[in-house]
Amino acid sequence: MDDSSLIWDDGALVTIDQRGLPHEVRELRLRTVDEIIEAITTLAIRGAPAIGIAGAFGVVIATRAHTHHDSADTSNRPVGDVGSRGGGVVDVAAVAAEADRIAAARPTAVNLAWAVERVRTRIGEGADAVLAETLDLLAEDGRVNLAAATHAADLVQRLCGARPLRLLTHCNTGRLATSAVGTAIGALRVLHERGVVADVIVDETRPLLQGARLTAWELAEAGIPHRLTIDSAAAWAMATGQVDAVLVGADRITANGDVANKIGTFTLALAARHHGIPFIVVAPESTRDTAMATGAQIVVEQRAGTEVTGFGGVATAPAGTAVFNPAFDVTPTDLVTAVVTENGVVYRNSDSFDDRGRAVPADTTRGVGFAGSQQGTTFADSEQGATLADSEQGATLADRGLAIAATARQLYQRGWMPGTAGNISVRIAPVDPGSGEDALITASGLSKGELGAHDTVLVAIADTTARPGQSRKPSAETSIHTAVYRTRPAGAVVHVHSPFATALATTAARPGDAVTPVRISGFELLKGFGLADPSTVVIPVFPNWPEVARIGTDIETYLRENPDAPPILFITGHGITTWGETLAQARDRAECLEALCELIARIGPTVATPLEIGPT
Repeated sequence: MDDSSLIWDDGALVTIDQRGLPHEVRELRLRTVDEIIEAITTLAIRGAPAIGIAGAFGVVIATRAHTHHDSADTSNRPVGDVGSRGGGVVDVAAVAAEADRIAAARPTAVNLAWAVERVRTRIGEGADAVLAETLDLLAEDGRVNLAAATHAADLVQRLCGARPLRLLTHCNTGRLATSAVGTAIGALRVLHERGVVADVIVDETRPLLQGARLTAWELAEAGIPHRLTIDSAAAWAMATGQVDAVLVGADRITANGDVANKIGTFTLALAARHHGIPFIVVAPESTRDTAMATGAQIVVEQRAGTEVTGFGGVATAPAGTAVFNPAFDVTPTDLVTAVVTENGVVYRNSDSFDDRGRAVPADTTRGVGFAGSQQGTTFADSEQGATLADSEQGATLADRGLAIAATARQLYQRGWMPGTAGNISVRIAPVDPGSGEDALITASGLSKGELGAHDTVLVAIADTTARPGQSRKPSAETSIHTAVYRTRPAGAVVHVHSPFATALATTAARPGDAVTPVRISGFELLKGFGLADPSTVVIPVFPNWPEVARIGTDIETYLRENPDAPPILFITGHGITTWGETLAQARDRAECLEALCELIARIGPTVATPLEIGPT
């Protein structure tokens, strides 16, 4: 085969039958519209740009088939139904009907309808004109893909920095899915040519294994180092530090930036966002459907259940099993770092770019691998030091560090951890029974929107001291956390400076060094605190002292004297602290408390004193 995966030869479209790969490279010669449609629907030809070009060649074939070279009387045909250029009379209506059939072969990918519509405008000029337009489309596709791939490669290097790159891709986006170069795989090719690809993880892409059958074949052909994995292992690869960026293609991109792509893409985007990994979509401009407002309008193709209940003619599920088999999913725009086309970065998520639109390098330690992992920096190599890394805690600490970093980014984006303010911790079981429990807490002086797995410090709960062998310092407010851990069986503590809660506490606090109780009643949100009686809560407001250790002492004393106190507290002018069995529960309670305080601020207290608050 030529470098192009689609060739026009003697009245036929010639291509590789992708159903045979990787074991058999067989050639298809498609001479009829029905053969074109069958090749598209059975995935002998697949990939949004490729099926668009194939569809255009289908219109060429239809135009040739419905061009009459005799002198038949056309006087009774409606105006516009015939064309006479190109050596014959074209039955425009018949060709248009065939074009409609081709465009409807697969509904989700916009390129098919776009390409058919583009060449449809030339039908009246005859088959030669339609062919010329289609050949222009074919040549244009290679140029477009190379430009988009180059822009995407540039962006990946700006976001990930100057280092060997570990990348992940899904489905197949190479020359098999286009006509040449490819989109996301095209970017991998460009990066490989620059000598910066250390490894590419290839999702197998269930149920038809386009990643295993096609992408692995293309990468091997190009000499790009890669490993194949099951789709459900991708998130774990990210968690264990084996992925620096995710590159995927697209079948349709709506006006707001929602992305339809092979099923499983949405899951990858969620995992990438959780781990702070760039998620980049590479596609031609023809894949952008600006007439469609959001992904909610996209028709997602449902394919045959037999694709799921068996493979290669062998049944893998009981007969009669019901199946849900969408060919695509839609990734919401807020999970996409950037959409890159031949025109450059046409959409960018502000979290990954500065206020001038420049790419912000990703934290090179984000996704730090667990101790003993084969890829990337292990916890043993991190700045935490060998003392911790040599223990069996390495994996647990890295795992917890990633979870803390992800939660911190969420709260930072809400504006509750501005600058370097706020801190998060989780309880860590002792290495041995005699060592005592520890807490893993965010390090001092770091932006909570940019944390990596190593940006934490292990401290002893008993005396709030940092364990030896660590280069970072624990948060100055660590004593608040350890006071909670010493008096409650909490698994995690969150301390943030959410504005409405901080304002309410500061307004309610009495002068002096006493704890001020604030009683709030009658709000549904009180159920979020896990109270025995969710109709009322009494929240303590602690005075704020320059010596944070004194705040910790006040909190510990109060919690020991009030065993039924809720898992939430205020500090005057100093935010809120919440805790729970899990990090998610501690975060949720902070969200409930801030929402409750915002509600109170908006409706106003209904009694004379701010110390007792309830709705009318």
